[in-house]
Amino acid sequence: MNRDELLSRITINPKVCFGKPCIRGHRIWVSLVLDLLASGMTVEEVLEDYPVLSRDDILACIAYGAEMSRERYVEIPVETSR
Repeated sequence: MNRDELLSRITINPKVCFGKPCIRGHRIWVSLVLDLLASGMTVEEVLEDYPVLSRDDILACIAYGAEMSRERYVEIPVETSR
């Protein structure tokens, strides 16, 4: 999966989770996944605790974090429905 495909798995909706970046279709914050990985959890452990996620969802969170660390603007379309 390329960078754009990974980033398409991230969504921002002002009406969901206070507008924080989440994994598309879920109310799981990107920052939560990154915090779990930073605390030492493995990808497999995160997937075990959050079985609705896929490995690509985890990679999408990492890709989003990498882009943010470069101080780049990542355009994530804001959802208006739900």
